[in-house]
Amino acid sequence: MSKTTTPSRYTITAALPYTNGPIHIGHLAGVYVPADIYSRYLRLKGKDVAFICGSDEHGVAIPMKAKKEGVSPKEIIDKYHGIIKKSFVDFGITFDNYSRTSAEVHHRTASDFFEKLYDQNDFIEEVTEQLYDEEAQQFLADRFVVGTCPKCGNEEAYGDQCENCGSSLNATDLINPKSTITGGVPTLKKTKHWFLPLDRYEDFLKEWILESHRNDWKPNVYGQCKSWIDDGLKPRAVTRDLDWGIPVPVEGGEGKVLYVWFDAPIGYISSTKEWAEREGKDWEPYWKDKDTKLLHFIGKDNIVFHCIIFPSMLKAHGDFVLPENVPANEFLNLEGNKLSTSKNWAVWLHEYLEEFPDMQDVLRYALTANAPETKDNDFTWKDFQARNNNELVAIFGNFINRVAVLTHKYYDGVVPTPSDLTDVDKRTLEALKGFPEILDNSLDRYRFREASQELMNLARLGNKYLADEEPWKLIKTDEERVKTVMYVALQIATGLAVLSEPFLPFTSEKLKNILNIRSNAVETSWDELSTKETLLPSGHQINKSELLFRKVEDKEIEAQLAKLEATKKTNEQMDKEIAPQKETITFDDFTKLDMRVGTIIEAEKMPKANKLLVLKVDTGLDTRTIVSGIAESFKPEDIVGKKVTVLVNLAPRKLRGVESEGMILMTEDQEGKLVFVNPDDKSVQNGASIS
Repeated sequence: MSKTTTPSRYTITAALPYTNGPIHIGHLAGVYVPADIYSRYLRLKGKDVAFICGSDEHGVAIPMKAKKEGVSPKEIIDKYHGIIKKSFVDFGITFDNYSRTSAEVHHRTASDFFEKLYDQNDFIEEVTEQLYDEEAQQFLADRFVVGTCPKCGNEEAYGDQCENCGSSLNATDLINPKSTITGGVPTLKKTKHWFLPLDRYEDFLKEWILESHRNDWKPNVYGQCKSWIDDGLKPRAVTRDLDWGIPVPVEGGEGKVLYVWFDAPIGYISSTKEWAEREGKDWEPYWKDKDTKLLHFIGKDNIVFHCIIFPSMLKAHGDFVLPENVPANEFLNLEGNKLSTSKNWAVWLHEYLEEFPDMQDVLRYALTANAPETKDNDFTWKDFQARNNNELVAIFGNFINRVAVLTHKYYDGVVPTPSDLTDVDKRTLEALKGFPEILDNSLDRYRFREASQELMNLARLGNKYLADEEPWKLIKTDEERVKTVMYVALQIATGLAVLSEPFLPFTSEKLKNILNIRSNAVETSWDELSTKETLLPSGHQINKSELLFRKVEDKEIEAQLAKLEATKKTNEQMDKEIAPQKETITFDDFTKLDMRVGTIIEAEKMPKANKLLVLKVDTGLDTRTIVSGIAESFKPEDIVGKKVTVLVNLAPRKLRGVESEGMILMTEDQEGKLVFVNPDDKSVQNGASIS
């Protein structure tokens, strides 16, 4: 149970994304950017790192998506695996290996893992009653069933998890379940499955998590684990009645597959195998050596699987190390509402790059500075704009631009030789040396938001130093002093180039090119920043300056907000309940309705009535008065001459003293506005009967 204090290597995993759609900013903020920051940081410190991920291509979500799009599951996983993998590359997520659970190495690894536990009698084999759709003639695993969550009352909980409260469920836990395939109410039918008896591992989990990791795991992770363990663990099925997934590799497993939450975390192991084989390495130390530090980066909805179920699987197997930490994040909301892929309430990564090309680092920074590390946080486009304009442009970019421009202006881009350093110079350079340790302290505790602000503090240090020393004024009176000032400023710029790499990798690359520090003779490592006296030597030639960041204009933000508003309106319209069908009528009932084409020839507001218009309508039979409650939607002058559909044999009725002799047929558009139900063809004459 002892912690790995000086690990020989790091195995870092990031949650496997489902290949049933592209990824959005919630995924990036919750898992992939913090995992990438940490991996890059360790590499800069010279550590042996295996940063592992891959596409999760099994589970019910895949065939459901395939059915919706009218294609095969294979076409779905190939399509979205490609889209997701490209998004990770585009945003600089430096996986050492990005695999997929449809790979042969994964099928073999997961099957071997199951068989070992099976041979050790670690499973309970049980015949239980599971939900069954009689019409579809299949069992309803996980997302094939929805119902009311027994924990929070959410009426749209899935058979494996409630997305409202985050509770992990079994399909049979749901109240009032119904099939997502046919909409029918399922029955219970007997079927055989294999269960992992989590109750056997309660004592182990109490000692490992509740005692050993009481002080070093994040409170949100520790708290959720404690709640699960305190409630008492129950056996968990590791197989499902499905035809999509890894076949259960033992006798009696025909027609069944491994449960996706059994096979998916094993994907970390199979992806490591794939990487090691390609690189000519031995994969086993990265998963089996006690001097390996294993870390899982996930969102809070995956805590139970990575802290309770997967460790129990690893413990049962016996050959693997356990995760030393699981720094799970909470959820990121968007403009005050929960991110939703089904409702398109998201900022999709591929769309972001189309609208903000070459601005990956801006999004990485905005998401990190506002990361949902201990509680749910909200992404807003206004905050995105402020982070970019007020911090990246005004602080970081402004400092670098001034340093590079002045170095070229005064010294043709050559680093000047300093004179004697003043106390201010010495304090500034000493402060620079302290920043690696400051960032170490934040990053080693997985406080990426805090670390991003400390990085910005280094840029602030540089800006303040230049503002105080004012070399652009001093050049007129003391050229020697300016050489020293610019020399010190260039050292800070070099520190920023190194320390910004985990957070702003594309910017760091640009800055290193500006400073011309790609060669081994000049390049400085993370830890050397604290010890080297000179980071950028006198006489070194830097390159021309380029703007690291551009300002984000109000109109760009307004366009994004308008896009979300349009999505909101569409969702509101879709969420409106369609009125149920009325009582069935006979054909004879219908023939009693006399509907005719008419034309509005006069219209005026009803006195002292906000909603009523008094209309004169030519029905082809006559000209009659009809009072209609449409005054809030139409101006009288705008509807004169409008063709309408009129129910002419409705019994007359007095409204505010005016007798109304019929009814105009209306409906609502997607935005809830009234529209006329009228004939489009202008050749249709007034009085034409509608049948």
